[in-house]
Amino acid sequence: MPSALNFRAAGAVIVSCIALGASAEIDRTRLHFAPNGNFASNGDFLPGKVGFNLAEVTSVSVLETLPAGVKGLVWVGRCGGVDPAFIETVRPYTGNPNLFGFYLMDDPDPTGLYSERCTAADLRAEADWIHANISDAVTFILLMNMGSSKTPSFTGSYGPTNSHVDLFGISVYPCRTELNGCDFSMIDRFVAAAESAGVPRANMVPVYQAFGAGDWSDDGGGRYVLPTAGQEEEILATWRALVPAPAFDYAYSWGSQRGDVSLRTAFDLQTVFSGHNRAN
Repeated sequence: MPSALNFRAAGAVIVSCIALGASAEIDRTRLHFAPNGNFASNGDFLPGKVGFNLAEVTSVSVLETLPAGVKGLVWVGRCGGVDPAFIETVRPYTGNPNLFGFYLMDDPDPTGLYSERCTAADLRAEADWIHANISDAVTFILLMNMGSSKTPSFTGSYGPTNSHVDLFGISVYPCRTELNGCDFSMIDRFVAAAESAGVPRANMVPVYQAFGAGDWSDDGGGRYVLPTAGQEEEILATWRALVPAPAFDYAYSWGSQRGDVSLRTAFDLQTVFSGHNRAN
């Protein structure tokens, strides 16, 4: 079993015996992440204007120029174990004070039915290498739901024990055309499913729906709908009751993907997230 990870809050040490996958301390200040299109052409960190303080980073040069108070989550996107390409990707970030951690994979598939198979052993090798060589960095993946929105399942997937990954994103998108609104109980179902599959709530990262429309279809025969400000408040409140103090939280998405409407242009949602982020 991986050793406990100590968290510390801004300037004061708060030890929490949470069984995560590294034996280092990380900043316990609440961090807020909204990936995709994080930077303007002049290098400005765009989500920072509404209180996001964890940036999606793909190079050391970007990490080194982050504004004060902003940390970097480095996109890796690999599941081939510790091969030369993996080491070449992650080693340059060693010792950088702006580094928070590594986003190893998005929706890794343990079966190989939907994308290239990603084994827990390969993720474990990557996480172990990072924990041994960049010990103050956190490892993160976004879990793929192996079931449906009505009956989510993460059985046979990944958890702290088999992957040694520290944190696991649980992405629930409850606002859909076929529902004529949002099914907030979907969040409860996803959290329960992840917990029953071996992911403790302390290791979960809430992923909030902050997109809609575009070239997306959901598993209920409809399409995703951008939440209203009131619906977003309900999403945040539902998550807060279930996972009240995550290491960071995650709004999907700042920038547009597949032609959708996203947080970058949803100014009413920016107001909601500004209040949420600055309150934490």
